[in-house]
Amino acid sequence: MPDYRRYRAQGGACFFTTNLLERHANDLWVRHIDILRSVVREIRKRWPFHIDA
Repeated sequence: MPDYRRYRAQGGACFFTTNLLERHANDLWVRHIDILRSVVREIRKRWPFHIDA
């Protein structure tokens, strides 16, 4: 995995994406979307951020 170095500035932006190894006919995100939403909700309480998309 690359060793990215990031300049941390207040108000900076981050790009985050995910995908699955086996994308075809895989409903993992659909089956577990409630878990993902609850995790994002808890993280936002601790470190506030907004999602543009």
